[in-house]
Amino acid sequence: MTTPQPVRFAAVGLDHAHIFGQIAGLIRSGAEFVAMATDDPDAAIAAKVREVHPDVEVADDPDELAVRDGIDLVVTAAVPDRRGPIAVAALRAGKDVVADKPGCVTLDQLAEIEKAVADTGRFWSVTFSERFEVKCVIKAGELVREGRIGTVVQTLGLGPHRVGDRGHLGDGKGRPDWFYDNQRYGGIIADIASHQIDQFLWFTGSKTAEVVASTVGNFANPDTPGLQDFGEVLLRSETAQGYVRVDWYTPAGLPTWGDGRLMVLGTQGYIEMRKYVDLEGREGGNHLFLVDQEGTHYIDCSDVELPYYPALVQDVRERTTTAAPQEHTFETMRLALTAQQNATVRGAAR
Repeated sequence: MTTPQPVRFAAVGLDHAHIFGQIAGLIRSGAEFVAMATDDPDAAIAAKVREVHPDVEVADDPDELAVRDGIDLVVTAAVPDRRGPIAVAALRAGKDVVADKPGCVTLDQLAEIEKAVADTGRFWSVTFSERFEVKCVIKAGELVREGRIGTVVQTLGLGPHRVGDRGHLGDGKGRPDWFYDNQRYGGIIADIASHQIDQFLWFTGSKTAEVVASTVGNFANPDTPGLQDFGEVLLRSETAQGYVRVDWYTPAGLPTWGDGRLMVLGTQGYIEMRKYVDLEGREGGNHLFLVDQEGTHYIDCSDVELPYYPALVQDVRERTTTAAPQEHTFETMRLALTAQQNATVRGAAR
């Protein structure tokens, strides 16, 4: 029995720290990292990727690498406004694509990606890492599908972040200029709340939904009005409701970059996830609390397996979309971009 050739992937765009998780997840799943290229090779994240992977080819031209023969999969964490064009070029060159969130920054870009997927039969996956890379969220999904809390009727997702988080700076001294330009990063709802919108659809089993209301604001950073430091979204599907709040206000006293929380309300119980920190409690992250008809429970999620990256590699080989159904990814980004586009603007935000 012959061993199948490894899936060969290239990283095109090295501007956000999420690229480290994407590359590591694919390598752990048996894929071969063959080349990298980026628009700004002097960026702190790009330099760090080269340091971590010194034996991988560094190509001069990201546009050439995106369409190069012999590559099965292109992964990108470019500046968000570049992710859509990179994806379209790679798809039309016969590659599958895995993009950091947001996978694109406008509805027009999304339409181009959808057409490229339809025309080529390749897939476009967006790495919603707050689900795909968080063990307690995967465990909560298992509990929901087992019926432990009845029918899910609402999700409440909180996504606070910290501007100066060292892990996201890649040893750089500060955030790059594009971080303060909402036309480039897509705005706070597209950029961050796409995580929570993904989780709303997934936990409630909703195929589609509507944006009831959305707001963006800048209340703490008036000197950089392009940075939207607050956002909220109210969602509704045929069977469930969802509320999302995201911000850039995490204080220095918290020992991690944000107290990410997700609450899932069912007709017979509820689940709360403290993804990254348990305030004044247990060490580490991935804390899951379950309340059902029998009592209150704390569940250790440390041994939960993360299926996303192994499924991606399988999807490339078998022409499936088990890691994330294609229509789910499209709908998540459609809702995020619609909420961003139609948001009420408050404070110093521009």
